[in-house]
Amino acid sequence: MNTQDFSNTQDFSNKQNSSNSQDASLSNHAEESIHNFDFSLICDYFSSIERQGPGNEEATLRALQLVGPLPQKAKIADLGCGTGTQTLTIAAHTDASIVGLDLFPQFIDRLNERCKKAGLEHQVTGIVGDMGALPFEEQSLDLIWSEGAIYNVGFQKGINLWKSYLKPGGWIAVTDATWLTEERPEEIEQFWLDAYPEIDTLPHKVKQLEEAGYRHIQTFILPQACWTDCFYQPQQEAQRVFLQRHPKNDTARMLVENQRHEAELYERYHDFYGYVFYVASL
Repeated sequence: MNTQDFSNTQDFSNKQNSSNSQDASLSNHAEESIHNFDFSLICDYFSSIERQGPGNEEATLRALQLVGPLPQKAKIADLGCGTGTQTLTIAAHTDASIVGLDLFPQFIDRLNERCKKAGLEHQVTGIVGDMGALPFEEQSLDLIWSEGAIYNVGFQKGINLWKSYLKPGGWIAVTDATWLTEERPEEIEQFWLDAYPEIDTLPHKVKQLEEAGYRHIQTFILPQACWTDCFYQPQQEAQRVFLQRHPKNDTARMLVENQRHEAELYERYHDFYGYVFYVASL
């Protein structure tokens, strides 16, 4: 969904605060945006694919390695977790107690089902919640994670709002849409400014982290395969099935058209933008 990826996710209503999602996809391809879509259709579409935004296991693990040593039984919140692909990866590589939070109950139901199937239900709990009004106590979390979803509250607002929930020395690890060049073609610039006005360059986002009081800031750009192989390609079969399930539904057709348009834009303009992982501590 990106483009924000529902795109975790990329990308939905401000995704109304959902997701990886990473990420609801916002497209100015027709005059409609994904914000106007029926959320039940959005959930139906994106719950059928493994990732709701660009990403892969290697990127998640690389970011996790950049996080400093966590205490035993650390407390982690995965915000805008979607159906939890990255949540399960974190759980499999830590002994942490993890809460996955997303606005959409259908995603949380899917996350909890996956945790039970993987034998992780005692380590991971999925809850429905708002990324802008977290249900945690202040200074209670060792790590806040969010792949493809911070745009739902805005990067600057998110890093400032969420830090109050981190313990002293706690960590944050988020991906966000980022310009990779100082200049870019008008078509893709306008597309992203319509979809996510807070998109900015990597140095400027690092500066925002510094100004918010974060340190030990490390970054890396997600590989193109996170978009193509892990997000757009799996949607091709999902789109076919989705349209069969919703025949003659103009909203469903438009959602698919928007996702296809977004994939086409990425194919043409991937040199100019991408997701960057930002990892930092207080």
